[in-house]
Amino acid sequence: MPLPATDVPATQRLALDCRTLLDHRVGKGVCGCCGALRPRYKRLVDNIFPEDPEDGLVKANMEKLTFYALSAPEKLDRIGAYLSERLSRDVARHRYGYVCIAMEALDQLLMACHCQSINLFVESFLKMVRKLLESDKPNLQILGTNSVSTLDEENNDNVYFVKFANIEEDTPSYHRSYDFFVSRFSEMCHSNYEDPDIRTKIRMAGIKGLQGVVRKTVNDELQANIWDPQHMDKIVPSLLFNLQSGERTESRSPSPLQASEKEKENPADLTERCFRELLGRAAYGNIKNAVSPVLMHLDNHSLWEGKTFAVRCFKIIMYSIQSQHSHLVIQQLLVHLDANSKNSAKVRAGIVEVLLEAAAIAASGSVGPTVLEVFNTLLRQLRLSVDYELTGSYDGSTNIGTKIIKAHEERQLQEAVIRTIGSFANTLPTYQRSEVMLFIMGKIPVPGVNLTLSPNEPVPQGTRMIQIMLLKSLVQVTTGFQTTNMLTALPDTFLDPLLSFSLINHPEVRLLVLQILLSLIDRHDNRPKFSKICIISDISVLKLKVDKCSRQDNLFMKKHGQHLCRHIYLGCKEQNSGQQHYETLYTLLGLLSVELANEEVVVDLIRLALALQDLALSTEEGLTIYNRCAVHALSAAYLNLICQLTTVPAFCQHIHEVIEVRQKVSPYLLPEGVFLQNPKLPPLLEKVESGVLFLQSKIAEVLGGSGYNTDRLATPYVPQYTDEDRLIKRKSIGETISLQVEVESRNSPEKEERTPAEEITFETLKNAIVDSAGMEEQERERRRQVVEKFQKAPFEEIAAHCGARATMLQSKLNQIFEITIRPPPSPSGTISSGYGQSQSRSVPIYEMKFPDLCVY
Repeated sequence: MPLPATDVPATQRLALDCRTLLDHRVGKGVCGCCGALRPRYKRLVDNIFPEDPEDGLVKANMEKLTFYALSAPEKLDRIGAYLSERLSRDVARHRYGYVCIAMEALDQLLMACHCQSINLFVESFLKMVRKLLESDKPNLQILGTNSVSTLDEENNDNVYFVKFANIEEDTPSYHRSYDFFVSRFSEMCHSNYEDPDIRTKIRMAGIKGLQGVVRKTVNDELQANIWDPQHMDKIVPSLLFNLQSGERTESRSPSPLQASEKEKENPADLTERCFRELLGRAAYGNIKNAVSPVLMHLDNHSLWEGKTFAVRCFKIIMYSIQSQHSHLVIQQLLVHLDANSKNSAKVRAGIVEVLLEAAAIAASGSVGPTVLEVFNTLLRQLRLSVDYELTGSYDGSTNIGTKIIKAHEERQLQEAVIRTIGSFANTLPTYQRSEVMLFIMGKIPVPGVNLTLSPNEPVPQGTRMIQIMLLKSLVQVTTGFQTTNMLTALPDTFLDPLLSFSLINHPEVRLLVLQILLSLIDRHDNRPKFSKICIISDISVLKLKVDKCSRQDNLFMKKHGQHLCRHIYLGCKEQNSGQQHYETLYTLLGLLSVELANEEVVVDLIRLALALQDLALSTEEGLTIYNRCAVHALSAAYLNLICQLTTVPAFCQHIHEVIEVRQKVSPYLLPEGVFLQNPKLPPLLEKVESGVLFLQSKIAEVLGGSGYNTDRLATPYVPQYTDEDRLIKRKSIGETISLQVEVESRNSPEKEERTPAEEITFETLKNAIVDSAGMEEQERERRRQVVEKFQKAPFEEIAAHCGARATMLQSKLNQIFEITIRPPPSPSGTISSGYGQSQSRSVPIYEMKFPDLCVY
């Protein structure tokens, strides 16, 4: 610090004044008059600096400088240049006190002055900030950043108010570049300074600097495009680095006192706010550039496997961006999932888990127009995972690949994909979910229909796994499905193949099919009330929700009721069915009775329950003792339910009497005696007393007396099914067509005309019995020839055959038309033609003579 002029010898005063002049300060010695010759703005700038930098900015002189800048705005750029010059010299001479004063003065001028020449002043400002950031001193770097952003003391939520970003420039600066600031601030975000406190301050300074640059450039189209990949690839990873560091710090569980003391110095919270602000400003075309660096960062640092941080990142993204842009993020995740198809199962499972969370958030917005593309990608990943699990390699070969595939990890991935499919489906409206159901059903390989599967060979393990996984996906899609019209919810294109899967000799497949049917039929949440099969003395405790069947429901059951009953009956005949199967079948019967049953359907369901009792009594089906007792129990539980729903007292009395007898004599015919961990079953079930059976004649009598049409009930239920119905033995499409043609040709009128009526005698019957084996062989050979003809014959020959049949049909139609379409007989008789033939003559009605009784 220089001495006062009065205490300095005269010989030293000249040197002191010269040095003061070089330092841009007005001296008090002989040469002090030289200051009057300098420009006024320089004198005003010099006067704001005190003798001792610890005294701080001279506020009175600062007010004069500000007033001058406002009065003469054309001098503002020169003031900025002069301040920048002084700051550069002070930095070089390590006079950091004057550096702080210069930055403080610059901040005040920046906030006070707004004019057309502010651009040049901003250039000086940025030049000074850059000078500070280039320094290797942490305090100068923090000072340079704090001059760009400062804490808004008026806002209680500690949101950083960036002063520089709020400067409105009247004219754009096309040549300005922020590349250095983005790079330098990003570098500060990754600071590894030894002192933890200083390291935290440097990182926070870098975050605030990025926030200032983003605010300055994001909304100005004439400024540098901050959304370019060259900038986003630096900004986003820097923010994610601090966000991840905050998670590691939180995992250490600091004490409450330490947390409260450093609450304002937490880089993670500041990073999250900055990241949300950045994403909230992203337009439609910028979403990809903002999300791509996130995916790259998670890939480079192997953060998919942990799932927690990746899920947190995309939760921030989904909640920050505009809701109508949500589908863009989901599409990028799907593309990234495809790109990692040959990566480890943990990585793919992490991406799928993120998709699951993103879909749940996107429910309030839009999943996008390419709904089927989303499900197609997920189903493709499901199929790939099954292939990887079976082959043990990512290239499809049987040899062990370079990466070891763990089966349990692939199964976890498959479960994650299935959950994600269900999450996506829950965000869709009803009509789109129906399309997704049909789409998934079309992906399930069906033996005899898909060309890759032979109808006569057992289903490969991979195909069976694909069937199970896709059916599980359908279970997720149909969960919570609500519809008022069953005809649209279960069209033929979906219901027919679904019921066909219920005949597959695989217990898990059949159970999944039943669960899908339950989800679609249950429209009033009655399914949990039938979850356990048991004898309920009073069903009012279930509090069932029963609505009157609509016209659409009646049409649905009229069209598909027998189909459903038939598959329930055939499902009970499967020997590998367990307790869960019978409970699900009971639930299905209960839902049909509550949701879709009219009087006619009720009679059919009672008829089906009695047929199940007959099935359990039969020994020809090859059912085990447990299966037969379980079917008896199922029939008893359902009849107990339906009799209380019909509210016919005599019907209920008969059912309850039989149940009481069973409880005393044969409890193993009731659910409570069968569906136990160790049921006590009889060694044989050949003879069952009539007292423990439900009598069809008695039920028909009591229902008929109550107004029910019991004509159908009098006929025992026998389902019409053949071996071709089972998927394992289903014929191919060409074979089915050929058999239809064969049957039609055998039943054609021409065939009947050519075949004379054969007299049936004793000898004829005897020969038919003796030659039955030969006839069956001939019939089988003839069928084989017909099938072979349609499979191997040229197209022209088949077309000619079909054309001949069409011609024959047309001729028969012409004959029928000639017979039926004739002029009406004339009431006045006939007239003779010139050739001696009688010809009918049409008499006008006014010339006709009617009897007297017909005239009034």
